[in-house]
Amino acid sequence: MATAGRVAGVGTLVVVLLGAGYATADAYDVVPGIVTLAPPVPDPSPFPTAPGAVDPTAVPRALGDLDPQVPLPAAAQVQSLVDGLVTDPRLGPSVGVTVVDQLTGETLASHQPDAGRIPASTAKILTGVAALTALDPDATLPTRVVRVDDGTIALVAGGDMMLAAGAGDPAATAGRAGMADLAARTAAALALQGTTSVRLLVDDALFAGPTVSPAWHPANVNEGFVAPVTGLAVDIGRVGEGEYAPRTSDPSLAAAKVLAQRLGELGVTVQGEPTRTSSTQGAPELARVESAPLVDVVHYFLETSDNTITEVVSRLVALDAGLPASFDGGTQAVLRQVGTLGIDVSAARMVDASGLGAGSSLSPALLADVVRLTTDPAHPLLRDVAVGMPVAGLSGTLSDRFTRSDARGLVRAKTGSLPRVTSLAGTVLDSQRRQLVFVVMADQTPEGGQWAPRQAIDGFVGSLAACGCR
Repeated sequence: MATAGRVAGVGTLVVVLLGAGYATADAYDVVPGIVTLAPPVPDPSPFPTAPGAVDPTAVPRALGDLDPQVPLPAAAQVQSLVDGLVTDPRLGPSVGVTVVDQLTGETLASHQPDAGRIPASTAKILTGVAALTALDPDATLPTRVVRVDDGTIALVAGGDMMLAAGAGDPAATAGRAGMADLAARTAAALALQGTTSVRLLVDDALFAGPTVSPAWHPANVNEGFVAPVTGLAVDIGRVGEGEYAPRTSDPSLAAAKVLAQRLGELGVTVQGEPTRTSSTQGAPELARVESAPLVDVVHYFLETSDNTITEVVSRLVALDAGLPASFDGGTQAVLRQVGTLGIDVSAARMVDASGLGAGSSLSPALLADVVRLTTDPAHPLLRDVAVGMPVAGLSGTLSDRFTRSDARGLVRAKTGSLPRVTSLAGTVLDSQRRQLVFVVMADQTPEGGQWAPRQAIDGFVGSLAACGCR
């Protein structure tokens, strides 16, 4: 009995000691338990609440302010330069001019600034402004292939007339998307379906109305100044090498034939010749390629003065406005959009968006207002119109002008050239670094071509650049 008692006592002692040891370990958080010597955990911070809707902050301005301390040119001296220009026989009897201070909007000098004249390609400035304010500058234009039925596919126009015949170039604007890439993706999709032979249709119903403007001279297409305007083309419809190569009469069908050729090279047989359709809505997509962003397309037509691409962009503005994607719808949409920016377009007339056709009329004052808007820091979206215009002596249609002038590199301007019409609209920095907006429009120049009137206008703008005029 004594032995049993001792065993029980020892067991109890062991239990007590173990319990004490566990309690000690618990206190120091070595083992799980409710005892702790650690300081109490602070109450948690309250759960954050989402803020309510607030007014957006101001959009950062793309251009800094011009320095108001730079002296303004003396208006009398600038007017003297204008007076000398409008009597220059190289420009003929019908000349409109205006020179405006960019910072204040003050007209420094002018000659018949409110009289409408033929703008030629300076009208493209309005199309660029309308596009970049109505549309998403980063938007791209898709060219798609869809499956119509088991043996039929369709090439669907999305507005890209600058497709490359071969592979696309991701660094280019013209030729960003390529027919070889579209064909490769189409062939891969057809292979998954076990299809090696198809009929090819083309759906270019995106645009409406005539593809050639009645205001254009009939020779313009054959001479390569413009292509019939459709929603789809390879190399802007050219049928030869060079900027002014003749254009195909049907760019959409010509593009479809290129796709058929590329598919054939990949082992897909295209039965017969491509034909038109307008019933591809809802058809499942097999492949697509995308154009350069719209802002790059606008830069392209401003720098190169490409008539066809300008007309394409005006149709995109028309579609956005719910108007027919035609010559009439495009010009109506462009003027309407420019009018929403506070520009008075009530007396303006545009028969096309590119300025190629006969019958358009814009005033120097209107063009100056639009150019000034593009360089206004309050309109950052329009900066790309200002910087998209050619630079004197360096780029685009001004690359071969002002090459020996002190104004080289100091002028950004849009050219305008038609038979017996020469115009120039843009900005120039004077010798004090004051930015001036200028517009010169001459629409009854003497016979003999562009060289003489351009020399007169370039000399005038060069004088503005050299002018301290104080």
